[in-house]
Order: sequence, then C-alpha cells, then structure tokens
Amino acid sequence: MSQPLLSVRHLVTRFRTSRGQITAVNDVSFDVAAGETVAIVGESGSGKSVTALSILGLIPDPPGHIESGEILFDGQDLLKMSDAEMRSVRGNRIAMIFQEPMSSLNPSLTVGLQVGEPIHLHQQAPWRVALDKARELLGMVRMSDTASRVAAYPHQFSGGMRQRAMIAMALACEPQLIIADEPTTALDVTVQAQILDLLKDLADRTGSALVLITHDLGVVARYADRVVVMYGGRVVESAPAAQLYAHPRHPYTQGLMASVPRLDGDTNVRLVPIEGQPPDLARIPEGCAFAPRCKHATAACRQAAPALHEIEPRHQVACILEV
Repeated sequence: MSQPLLSVRHLVTRFRTSRGQITAVNDVSFDVAAGETVAIVGESGSGKSVTALSILGLIPDPPGHIESGEILFDGQDLLKMSDAEMRSVRGNRIAMIFQEPMSSLNPSLTVGLQVGEPIHLHQQAPWRVALDKARELLGMVRMSDTASRVAAYPHQFSGGMRQRAMIAMALACEPQLIIADEPTTALDVTVQAQILDLLKDLADRTGSALVLITHDLGVVARYADRVVVMYGGRVVESAPAAQLYAHPRHPYTQGLMASVPRLDGDTNVRLVPIEGQPPDLARIPEGCAFAPRCKHATAACRQAAPALHEIEPRHQVACILEV
C-alpha cells in the first residue's frame, strides 16, 4: 500500500488544570489516505477536537502540551517542525473548518479579505489577484452575487453563508487535507445537509482528503469512507464505514448505532440510549473507560485498558471480548 497522507501514531495530549492533569488524547493512532474521507466520531469530551488541534499545532501551551507521539503528514513529522514551518503548512497544505463560523471569522474585515488572505500570504499573490480568486471561491461554494458578497461583513451573512465562506477559505490554497470540526453544529437540519453535500463534493473535485469530526452517525453513513470511533480520549474502533455499520464490534459503537433513529420505516426498532455519562477525563477509571457503562463488562475489563488490535482486514477494535 502507498504511504498515507496523514499518519497519527501514539498521540498523547495533556492539559494542566486546577483539578490535576487531564489526558484529553491518549495513545491515539489512525491514518488518512490521499483523497479519503475519514470520520472521527464520539460524544462530547471524547478527544475528537483536541486530536484535530494537535494535528494543526494549535494546542495552547500552557495549559496544554503534546507529550508524545508522531504526526506524519506527507512523510514529515509535524511535531518536529518549527512555528514558522507549521505556519506554512497551516491554512496552505492543511486547512481547518471550525464549529462556529461567527467566532472564526473576523467581524471587522470583509469576507472577501478573509477568503483572499490565505492566497495573499501563502502564494504571495497581489491583493487584486487574491480578491478575484475570493470571488471565484465564493462562486464555487454556491454563493450568489459574489461581487457584493466579497465586500460584505460576516454579520451580514446567515449561518449557512458564513459556513460556506469558511469552506471557501479552507479551499483557497487547494490543501491536501481539510479538517472539518463539527462544521454544521449551529445550523438547522436542511442547511446542514446542504453544507455537508457541498463540502464532500468539493473535496472530491479537488482531490483533498477530508477528516470530518462529528457526533452524528447519520452524517458518517452518508459521507465517510472510513470511521474512527473515540471514547475517553482513546480510539476504541476503526473500520471502513460500510463494514462498521454492518457489524460494529465495540460495545460503545453498538450503543451509538442503537441510539440513532432509523429512516427505513421499521417502527419495531426501539431506540436504546447508552446509560450513564462519559468519563471524567481527570478521573479516568482503571481498565477500559467504557466499562462502567458497558453491559458486557467483566472484572478483566476493569483491570487494564485493552489495546487496539486488528480483528479482520482494516477493522480494529479495543475490547477484550474481541481478542
């Protein structure tokens, strides 16, 4: 097999807090191939967003720091790059779309300036050329009247339009990798579908790999090639999307699947919530972090955290029941 575009290996990211040290990302490993869409799924607090920020070198230090691991992007370890080298990668070869576009866009600058800025900075294009490209990019994300939109400010845009502007910014330098962190959280359901369809279509057209961070397994089914399931800061299962949906192997993944409404008309299928609460990262229990909520847990589950291991080609799970 060819070398992955992105290879995260044994990543550990911790934060110092008044409650002690919190391990937000604990020995996380996964790969993203060129042109592939990988979804990272899990409840709030599972470590999804911190993993993304670690990849981009955006962990605030203090209080956070990346303690160990490798993040290989196109064969280079991002953790060994200087700040200047990371700035040349961030927004250029790797772009990120954040959860809330209103807090990510600068309210005092026009949308055109913000979409054109990566082109001006990373490609040394004159502002006139960058603004022309910004108009073209806003057209690509299916925004009407681009001539007036480039001169508008973020507060003049709806939530869906602001997210389209963020996608345009992400695509500005034709990145090899786009990371979208809950890109539709603040949008209504119909706009969510439009934004995700647009993002996936543009990633396919440009050949960019896409890492989609979400808690919504319905999103995963439609858009992802492969799924990484996180819980308590760890990867608990990783598999091709179709394989994961057909046969989820970790009890947490099974619980997530059972709690998703079905659209096939089968009214006999009852939604089953996962009992209990996600773990407190400052007080992760011994053994498997999911054991306190798992109906299959045994005494052995509470003694040592199970390692992620392959149970069939490209399907990995961290559960002693699958050893």
